[in-house]
Amino acid sequence: MGLTFQQVQKYERGSNRISSSRLFKFAKVLNVPVSHFFERMAPRIATGQRKVGRPKSNMNDGAAIDTKRETLELVRAYYKITNNRVRQEIRVMVQALAKKG
Repeated sequence: MGLTFQQVQKYERGSNRISSSRLFKFAKVLNVPVSHFFERMAPRIATGQRKVGRPKSNMNDGAAIDTKRETLELVRAYYKITNNRVRQEIRVMVQALAKKG
């Protein structure tokens, strides 16, 4: 299906959604109708009463850290620093601050 292990984990946790086209491909591969994936759906979800969006994360839960927008923004900014020495100094500083935290 062209999925990485990390993508599968995100689908399982609910932090990524499956597009209708990918759901259709899964149904074809498994030789089942698309409705198969909705047969055991809870009534509150089927009626649209579920709040849509990313799951609430708890900063104490290490698995939830990768679902936070803040984490992605920090990592992107970190890798935009082109000077390797400066980037490594920032990493060391952040790690030291985290230990004090």
